[in-house]
Amino acid sequence: MNDDSQILIARLLTHQTLRRDDRLVKRVLSDELFRAEVDKRLLESGLKLLDNVYADHVTLALHRAVEPKIFGAKDIWQNNNFGLTRDGVALLVVLWAQIILPKRERQETHQNAADDQNDLFDKDKPLPRAEDTSIGISYTALLSDFGDKLGKKTRMDMNLGALSRMGFIERRGDVILEGALLDLLMDTDVLKERIINGALADVFKRAPVVAVPRPVVSEAANDADADVVADAVSAIPIEPAADSDPAADTPT
Repeated sequence: MNDDSQILIARLLTHQTLRRDDRLVKRVLSDELFRAEVDKRLLESGLKLLDNVYADHVTLALHRAVEPKIFGAKDIWQNNNFGLTRDGVALLVVLWAQIILPKRERQETHQNAADDQNDLFDKDKPLPRAEDTSIGISYTALLSDFGDKLGKKTRMDMNLGALSRMGFIERRGDVILEGALLDLLMDTDVLKERIINGALADVFKRAPVVAVPRPVVSEAANDADADVVADAVSAIPIEPAADSDPAADTPT
């Protein structure tokens, strides 16, 4: 039957993400009966709809109940999200912290990225879209501040390429921008706490993404920092996308 719920699910499976202003996406986010029908059909296939008021897109992910049956025992697959190595996951979390956290703050204060000052009536404005509040970060600055900790240029370029193909980021010249999935597949509640108050806090204090003169440190110190970053984020949950390839999620 070619009804709207079937069409929406098929389009999400085909395109991976759809914008929130898409006609059927707007309907599924506002029509409770339609959402219930879509959720029911997705659940029958072990999937769920992922939406986030702070993101401009929606996507599909595996339902938590079926993840162990797809990826194996939890202690095997949880550290191999999307087949990324530890430095790849660490880079993803660094990018999330540098792009998404500031964007969330601007959205919650109802400010666009181009705003120079607070508006007395900014609280009455609608929640700004991600594309109006998300600011990219400089690849050059990222490499300068985190390159030694995340595998140096060759490894970072390889992992950035993988993250771009997966839809987490976009590259425009020297600027790394938020991709459609960066604010959808990451567990914000877990990440924010671990980054601001957890093991990554000292790393971010020592290595801001702004390019500044840095003292010379030994390779041993760099290796130690790399282990801190990787260990701190290696178990952070990332929602497996609906089209994730189980074969790619084998331990590395």
